[in-house]
Amino acid sequence: MKVVVQRSKEAKVTVEGEVTGQIEHGFVLLVGVQHEDTEEDAQYLADKIPNLRVFEDPEGKMNLSLLDVGGQVLSISQFTLYGDCRKGRRPNFMQAAKPDQANTLYEAFNQMLRDKGIPVETGKFGHMMDVDLQNHGPVTLILESQDRKS
Repeated sequence: MKVVVQRSKEAKVTVEGEVTGQIEHGFVLLVGVQHEDTEEDAQYLADKIPNLRVFEDPEGKMNLSLLDVGGQVLSISQFTLYGDCRKGRRPNFMQAAKPDQANTLYEAFNQMLRDKGIPVETGKFGHMMDVDLQNHGPVTLILESQDRKS
């Protein structure tokens, strides 16, 4: 799994003119699933992300986690994270998981975050979505579950 983590002051996702998810302070997560991913990959990221120390402490240093600041998550499924652009001009999405597998792991990942007491809002899997966010910092990180194996 691959997750783009963006620290946000506020964010929302709209599907067909309807707001389906909205947060005030926390992370916007763009979540991609590849065909080799398992629940172990989802668990690794669900354990890592809430503990990333990227929020400022009273001295202005990035020293606090999402859990420390009581932040929220807006989680957006994003198969295009596995777009391979090395050849030609059209991305190849062969690494991305099939929709059924991807949705199962995406939902499991979101539930793992909720089980840690983190409020999680989402878009609609497989739909065209408009995501609005105020990226604070900006702070943007890319995490891959495969990295834990190297």
